[in-house]
Amino acid sequence: MPQHRELCLVTPLSLFFILFSLNVATAIAGDQNPFSPKGYLTRYWNKEVRNDAVGPSFLLSKASPLSAVQSASFAKLASENALQTKLPEFCSAAKLLCFPDLGESLEKHVKDASFTGYSGRNFTNYGTDRLAGADSFKNYSLGENLPVDSFRRYSRDSVDHKDKFDNYAADGNVIDQSFNSYAAGATSGTGDFKRYADSTNVPNLRFTAYSDDSNGRAQSFTGYSENANAGQQSFTSYAKHGNGAPNEFTGYGTSSNVASSDFTGYSESGNGANDTFTNYGDDENNPTERFKSYGDGGNAGSEKFSNYRDKANVGESSFQSYGKNSNSEKVNFVNYGKSFNNGSESFTGYGKGSQGGSVGFKIYGFNNTFKDYKDKKSAKFTEYAADEKTSLASASGSLAKRWVEPGKFFRESMLKKGTVMPFPDIKDKMPERSFLPRTISSKLPFATAKLSELKRIFHAEDNSTMEKIITDALQECERAPSKGETKRCVGSAEDMIDFATSVLGRNVVVRNTDNVSGAKGDIVVGSVKGINGGKVTQSVSCHQSLFPYLLYYCHSVPKVRVYEADLLDPTSKAKINHGVAICHLDTSAWSPTHGSFAALGSGPGRIEVCHWIFQNDLTWTIAD
Repeated sequence: MPQHRELCLVTPLSLFFILFSLNVATAIAGDQNPFSPKGYLTRYWNKEVRNDAVGPSFLLSKASPLSAVQSASFAKLASENALQTKLPEFCSAAKLLCFPDLGESLEKHVKDASFTGYSGRNFTNYGTDRLAGADSFKNYSLGENLPVDSFRRYSRDSVDHKDKFDNYAADGNVIDQSFNSYAAGATSGTGDFKRYADSTNVPNLRFTAYSDDSNGRAQSFTGYSENANAGQQSFTSYAKHGNGAPNEFTGYGTSSNVASSDFTGYSESGNGANDTFTNYGDDENNPTERFKSYGDGGNAGSEKFSNYRDKANVGESSFQSYGKNSNSEKVNFVNYGKSFNNGSESFTGYGKGSQGGSVGFKIYGFNNTFKDYKDKKSAKFTEYAADEKTSLASASGSLAKRWVEPGKFFRESMLKKGTVMPFPDIKDKMPERSFLPRTISSKLPFATAKLSELKRIFHAEDNSTMEKIITDALQECERAPSKGETKRCVGSAEDMIDFATSVLGRNVVVRNTDNVSGAKGDIVVGSVKGINGGKVTQSVSCHQSLFPYLLYYCHSVPKVRVYEADLLDPTSKAKINHGVAICHLDTSAWSPTHGSFAALGSGPGRIEVCHWIFQNDLTWTIAD
């Protein structure tokens, strides 16, 4: 009997260890490893959310793909401030947005070259000291995601060398292009850019010391960054100290959306410069253009802007020390700023201290910071509309709605069965990324005061695309909340759960539109369900921000009604999508220039505004 009792004790214990080992092995082999970020997220959801709603499938799809071992390893590096030493491995394993590090290139190119279908190259000292000849780049970095191209000291000190870029980086997503010391010290020759960065998303284009100290070299940009979305272009010290160098921009930024351009030290101290901007910023939406020390100290130059920011929507332009201390400088603005919805223009120190020059404005739009020049003989104003006051309401319907895609905003009355309505492009255009496990994100700095540390971790050089991405996200996250708004930026799924439950309580569900079917076309509204019985409620909406890891800007939205609706094909009447819409009932704090009022023809506080939840965005509500 003692022996029998011993066997009874040993057998269950052995069985326990065998089963435990099998369970752990099975878990590690699959996605439900309880120690992985996804496994932890599942447990966290079950602990924090108190209802029988379907689990967090959307959040799990965005959870970190790191294994338990990888997560622990990178968390240790983060705690030791050493994550930057393994950045390529970290970015690859965690599915983050990172740019490759570019070093000096030792390649030499001494003959004429034609690059077709090229991408992702580092051209350093390319074409330096070349005598005559031509290089052609055609379809370079075309349609790529996250292309990084660097041209350093390209064609420097060359003589009569021709560079031609056709279809450069068109249709790209989050592109990073830099030209440093391009054609500096060159004599004669031409640089020709056609369809440069056309139809790109969030481009960062930089020309530094471009054509400095050049002699008689012509630069031409045709179709520069047209139809682009967001992003920034900068020209620093462009054609500085140049001699007789004509520069021409045709179709610069036309029809782009929320783009930013900086020209600093452009043609500064140049001799006989001839710069022409034709159709600069036409039809843009909310552009920002800054010209600082443009033509400062120049001699006998000619600057001409034709159709500058014509038919644009709001935006901001500033000219600081433009043509200052110049000699015999001629500046002519033709059809400047005839926007349908006024932005702001600022001229500071414009032409100050200049001798023998002339300034002309023909058909100049409304401006409230140009009064210093109205009565000066040196400035000529033709058809200067100083007192013109236009608004979205007075602009023509088709023009006012140019920048508001059909169906992007609609009235609540449209959400009823049988309604035919346009469905906007809800496709997510941001690079695919994943959340970080909170064990890692909590160890990383996230504040403007810690910008230098973030730049070091993610290898972001000064004035680079990555620096701008980080800076823009931090500024938005640190912005003071609007009236009645509670906001928080979250970089982990657990942080998002915490914020949503802190606002709405633990009886919550995540809602998002199923897919992108029907986008950019008409749909028929099928069955409609008002969440919480269609009553006025509160929700937490979360929208993606561009950042190295998946970052959401989440904010509480009071006084809303949330709806779910089947979306049907208008021809077959078959269900193609299941959409989530949110209707904002109180718009009194919204800007009068908000796109919804351009589309719907009203103003703040006068109407409710509804919109669909876009792909990879989501809204949290109290469970029904």
